[in-house]
Amino acid sequence: MEEERARKKLLILYATQTGNALDVAERVGREAERRGCPVHLLSLDQYDARCLAQEGTVIFVVSTTGQGDTPDPMKGFWKDLLQKNLTRQWLEGLRYAVFGLGDSGYQKFNFVAKKLDRRLLDLGATPIVQRGLGDDQHPSGYEAALDPWMASLWNMLNKIDPNYFPNGPDFLIPYENFMAKPKVRILYHDIDKVDSQVSSKSDLNHIALQIERAHRMSPVKFSLDKPDCILKLVKNEPLTKSGFKDKEVHHFEFEFATSLVTSLKFSPVKILLQWMFSYAVVIWTLNHSSQFILQKWRINSLILVMSMFATAEHEKERLQYFISPEGRDDLYQYNQREQRTVLEVLEDFPSVQMPFEWLVQLVPPLKTRAFSISSSPSAHLNQVHLTVNVVSWTTPFKRIRAGLCSNWLSKLDPEQGVYVPVWFQKGSLPPPRPSLPLILIGPGTGCAPFRGFVEERAIQSLTESTTPVLFFFGCRNEDNDFLYKDFWLSNSQDGGVVSESKGGGFYVAFSRDQPQKVYVQDKMREHSEKVWKLLMEGAAIYVAGSSTKMPADVLLAFEEIVSKESELPQESAARWLRELEKAGRYHVEAWS
Repeated sequence: MEEERARKKLLILYATQTGNALDVAERVGREAERRGCPVHLLSLDQYDARCLAQEGTVIFVVSTTGQGDTPDPMKGFWKDLLQKNLTRQWLEGLRYAVFGLGDSGYQKFNFVAKKLDRRLLDLGATPIVQRGLGDDQHPSGYEAALDPWMASLWNMLNKIDPNYFPNGPDFLIPYENFMAKPKVRILYHDIDKVDSQVSSKSDLNHIALQIERAHRMSPVKFSLDKPDCILKLVKNEPLTKSGFKDKEVHHFEFEFATSLVTSLKFSPVKILLQWMFSYAVVIWTLNHSSQFILQKWRINSLILVMSMFATAEHEKERLQYFISPEGRDDLYQYNQREQRTVLEVLEDFPSVQMPFEWLVQLVPPLKTRAFSISSSPSAHLNQVHLTVNVVSWTTPFKRIRAGLCSNWLSKLDPEQGVYVPVWFQKGSLPPPRPSLPLILIGPGTGCAPFRGFVEERAIQSLTESTTPVLFFFGCRNEDNDFLYKDFWLSNSQDGGVVSESKGGGFYVAFSRDQPQKVYVQDKMREHSEKVWKLLMEGAAIYVAGSSTKMPADVLLAFEEIVSKESELPQESAARWLRELEKAGRYHVEAWS
């Protein structure tokens, strides 16, 4: 019996896009271990879905990204779960629990956790507890849902099989007993220093080799393989008016310094079109890879370990209070609301002498940054253009924060010979056919992919017939942040691909140029007849921009337009739009 108990492990599978689901999975695993239950923690892309029917109990921790999208590590697993040959009895012996991480500010709140829960039920699995839905909008963050969910999980697991917790679910091993050593070991390697001045193709190959060597020397699984190519910066141009405090946006132009390498099986023409419309550039910089200490961090794990190494009693007590249920709200105010960096937290608790191995284990590497391509390869041979909002904000305690990648890019000087390794990833906006009418909504930098759309269609119109394009753009002021003003106006004149004479149109909402704010959805309602006419002609809708309120407000405007013009109830209009989405005619690409 004791041997059986020793072998009893709890399998925890997670899928994360930015690291939060991994943080939760580690927290669940740590709490299980404190109760005497060993765990096996795996990312879903490391797990074979065919083995699921042989498992006894599985805990899933999954995040929802974008507008209800599945995180990348879960895509293969989810595809396997959707196979038509799977029966309703396939998972009859499986007990499971699902915890999701989402944001109720999005229309499809925790959509991935909900659909995973439903699919497991459909395949015959039995839930241990009701799914938990963490909400980033809650005053206490996702932990407001996580704590009670875990309490229920331990109690139910103990009732199902006491072997999971030999001493009961309330027995807790002190943290110090099973966290005495970090799980990582530091290896130091001598590598050649990378010279920032690149003068030849051999130098470019040297940079790519350094990146590949960094991948090979680390036991950690990287989310990206070696770069698809290296780009040379040839233009860095502000698009917003100098001195405009509300926003700073730059236009970047890069040339291919090495050939594009891709494993996607397209013909040459389709590579260019797919790449231009539905791929994003992911940038990772050698000279910024050491700044991991400046980013947001795994809060509970770090605070816990810091409390173990604090030598000042008042600091130890404060840290232990933060990780207690009573201190959860104060910790949220201290960290998430203020968005403190690791360095700032360590400065707040100077008696903490944490070994470097622990710091490396607890602080995740810099996240990659994806940018939508804002150019057509047909219009700009051998080039990639980006439209980048330079991120900055002020915390509740008036700390000035700046986005690492966007601020670094904004200060680059093309005259200095700047080269960056990049990756191309498939986006969520499929390339439209020339025969497909388009309704585009892209306020702010949401216009970026549509600049490429219009460039491509303008070239197509020289040799073939193209359909109307209706574009709604939004910004604060006509004089300050009317991005690509000359480009849009030239293409909206008579004969242009976004002109009224071609059946489309270009309409701008300047939200701050009048006493009452005007947004893209207001302009949509003004031109509801034209919107409805294009929808009746088979138009596809593309929405791009901020993921806060804009996508939901735009969808509501479409519901009202469809209801008004079709003389149907708004509920029917909403169902009609959902069918439009299922048919591949309503696309959203949003970012925070």
